Amino acid sequence: MSERADIWVVDDDEAIRFVLQRALSRRGYDVECFDTVGAVGEALDGGHPRAIITDIRLPDADGLSVVDMLVQQSIEIPVIAMTAYSDLDQAVSAFQKGVFEYLPKPFDLDQVISVVDRAVVNKDARPQRQAEPGGSRLLGESPAMQEVFRTIGRLSRSDISVLITGETGSGKEVVAQVLHQHSPRATGPFVAINTAAIPAELLESELFGHEKGSFTGAHSRRVGRFEEAAGGTLFLDEIGDMPLALQTRLLRVLAEGDYYRVGGRDLLQADVRVIAATHQDLERRVREGDFREDLYHRLNVIRIPLPPLRERTEDIEILARRFLQQVAVELGLEEKRLRPETIRVLEAYDWPGNVRQLLNLCRQLCVMAPGDQIFPEDLPAEMFGRRAGGSAEAAWSEHLQQWARRELASGGSDLFGRAQEDLERVLIDCALEHTGGQRQKAAELLGLGRNTLTRKLQKFDSEDDDQNPAPTQAAGGT
Repeated sequence: MSERADIWVVDDDEAIRFVLQRALSRRGYDVECFDTVGAVGEALDGGHPRAIITDIRLPDADGLSVVDMLVQQSIEIPVIAMTAYSDLDQAVSAFQKGVFEYLPKPFDLDQVISVVDRAVVNKDARPQRQAEPGGSRLLGESPAMQEVFRTIGRLSRSDISVLITGETGSGKEVVAQVLHQHSPRATGPFVAINTAAIPAELLESELFGHEKGSFTGAHSRRVGRFEEAAGGTLFLDEIGDMPLALQTRLLRVLAEGDYYRVGGRDLLQADVRVIAATHQDLERRVREGDFREDLYHRLNVIRIPLPPLRERTEDIEILARRFLQQVAVELGLEEKRLRPETIRVLEAYDWPGNVRQLLNLCRQLCVMAPGDQIFPEDLPAEMFGRRAGGSAEAAWSEHLQQWARRELASGGSDLFGRAQEDLERVLIDCALEHTGGQRQKAAELLGLGRNTLTRKLQKFDSEDDDQNPAPTQAAGGT
């Protein structure tokens, strides 16, 4: 059977194997299924398929080890990797190992069939391996960030020009740095310049350098950013604000691959990969005559759109916890934990400053929040306003609706009970803060008996201990 099967499907989920086998068989492919990497290794002795579809997480090994197995045996078979979710390092690793495509689960059958068709047609493309770079600074489980990871993975074997778009603070420079770190130019320098932060009359010299005496104040030769980035990556941030006159010179450098210093006669080679970024609508600026259309097309070879933080709320908790860890290490302070009700406030906020604003908030909380837990009252007052303006009552209602929709979408139950408990926590915490921790006065303000208040506090403390158990030493030591 192995000798004649066109497609091998490797997955430990029987239902997925059945669905893929049925769909591909209807397409005309002969399909054989496996549930482990080891079974694939044994089957290779009997014949080779035209393509392999493999899950990443398998019982006996990482699904990507199939690629390693093929390379070791000099077997050229396109591999399509699939996973329920991934991080950046996994996506990059997959493409650097030589996978043909990297698809998310749950998958679209039409997309799978299309990818298989292309893989079979392009079977002569041999997997190529590169050294795996270190960990990344990008995090996210949202679909939008998963697509960013896959795009970076696809680009990891190329130094093609990239345009990164997104709001201020969304992490465009971080993406540029990661692109550099996962590129063939990773050993070269990464040089960044914010074109909007430099006066127009000085920007040309900053980019290309100048010779001594080329203009008033040029007392010595200066090396420009293109020269500094030789062999590496030049990141042009806020490219949409570049003056038109300088756009013309930049276009020539990108088109011809060479340039002169200001006032210079020696022709220099531009051995750089250019990554540009902007928060502006470049298509609109082109229409309005503020940005050259030919330069736009030269930069916009591959575009990576970064979503604003408010559109990937599922990533907020992940980012916040990581930032709190990082800041605690940086400042030599105890790491602080986010309360569940605090996380919900963070997820309901607009984040006009995006990821940068969240990082700055975590720095503030790490220093200013008392104790080892972060409560909603530790957050700035502006985070409790309505997302798009309006009354506090409207904001409260909107936040509650968002929480309820998320819980219902994820299969949550007992919403009334959990909402009531969270409300009790907030009211009790506020009353105790108002009374300076005096339980009798707080109980009176809440309309509760002192004993009732004490029982609720004991219950909350017990639940918090269950959610955040004390760390224990791993068996066997280090």
